[in-house]
Amino acid sequence: MIPRYWWRWSAEHGAPRAILRWRLRRGDPFAALLSGTRGLHDPYPLIDELRGSGGVHRTSLSWVTFDHAQVRAILRDNRFGVRPAITQDIPAPWRKLADRAGVPPNPVEPPSMLVIDPPEHTRMRKPVASAFTPRAIARLRDRVEVVTAELLDAMPAHGSVDLITDYAARVPIAIIAEMLGFPDADRELFLRWGDRVTPLLDIGTSWRTYRAALAAIESMDDYLDAHITKLREEPGEDILSALVASGELDLPELQASASLLMGAGFETTVNLIGNAIAALSAHPDQLALAQDDPDLWPAVVEETMRFDAPVQTTARQTLEDVEIDGVRISADSTIILSLAGANRDPAVFADPHRFDITRHNAKDHVGFSSGIHACLGASLARMEAVHALRALYTRYPNLRLRGAPTRRNLFTLHGFEHMPVDLGPVARTDAPDDLAGATRRG
Repeated sequence: MIPRYWWRWSAEHGAPRAILRWRLRRGDPFAALLSGTRGLHDPYPLIDELRGSGGVHRTSLSWVTFDHAQVRAILRDNRFGVRPAITQDIPAPWRKLADRAGVPPNPVEPPSMLVIDPPEHTRMRKPVASAFTPRAIARLRDRVEVVTAELLDAMPAHGSVDLITDYAARVPIAIIAEMLGFPDADRELFLRWGDRVTPLLDIGTSWRTYRAALAAIESMDDYLDAHITKLREEPGEDILSALVASGELDLPELQASASLLMGAGFETTVNLIGNAIAALSAHPDQLALAQDDPDLWPAVVEETMRFDAPVQTTARQTLEDVEIDGVRISADSTIILSLAGANRDPAVFADPHRFDITRHNAKDHVGFSSGIHACLGASLARMEAVHALRALYTRYPNLRLRGAPTRRNLFTLHGFEHMPVDLGPVARTDAPDDLAGATRRG
């Protein structure tokens, strides 16, 4: 079945990939941002170069903006939809073949909430949103504390671990799996599937990677089909059981919602935790502030979301002719919104390249998007990250990176694949306050 999707890959990824590679060889900074080593590892100098004096820019693939005000306004503007039109310029027969090829239900294709507009988006989001109310998140706090304690208990004192695979990934996957009613034994399946599917969010994914993603999607859909069938007969106390019982969504919509919740409930948080550890390791003065004042851990999370956004970019399509700050953009045009650029906009954030957990307006970031497509799980991600970081540094106040951590080979989702650390000694919980403070400061 997978080879028939070659036409869709050619239109959605193959053609943009060829353009990007050609532009990269010619020194195009936008191509370097989306597909070059510099863009993957340290995108911010490229973003500054592309930002220039601000405003909307036309690139070889689409329009783009790095301005905080413009990004925020477009995310809230109903003249923009979520289906990007990067393939609009390919020949009509090619586009027709791509559309006929179809694609299995997955988090980056309709009917996923991520890529549909109202009224369909409103209908699908409403029954899911009840699982992410402040009251619902508060009920999960005790479970997050148990999961983090279990993971920390399993770590070897004075030993070495990979904080991504052994900790940052384990906290959110445990919570979202429980919320969706998946058995504990199946968490590894979703970790593997997630690693293979997330490259579909990037522009110019290779055919080999695309095939692996579709194979993972087909396996995941088979799993979800069987799981949903089971929940119809034996519902639990989880989100998916409630969605199945409501009858508001059909099977493809249930599958798309479950896979999106699993991916979104995991990917943002694992990158957020990892990016925070990296930033704190590079800025020991900021780590010392948080260790001396535990009330600052929420500020660590907000500043990390601003300073090194787990989701770097999103895209919108103009549903009609629009004008943005004097620039006319025709209907059916794609505009890439750099969340990372908006979060380091010097017009909004003073000294934007400085990691500062006392920054008064850090929460003005757009790391969780905005408007009707704002991240449903933002409160959950914040709560998980705050507790995971505070618990980690309380237990191991002297942990140190073992060399440079390894970045993921992704542009849209910005985080680390591996982060080896030496944990150091376990903190003494019975130490006097003055000794404990000295231990925290290393």
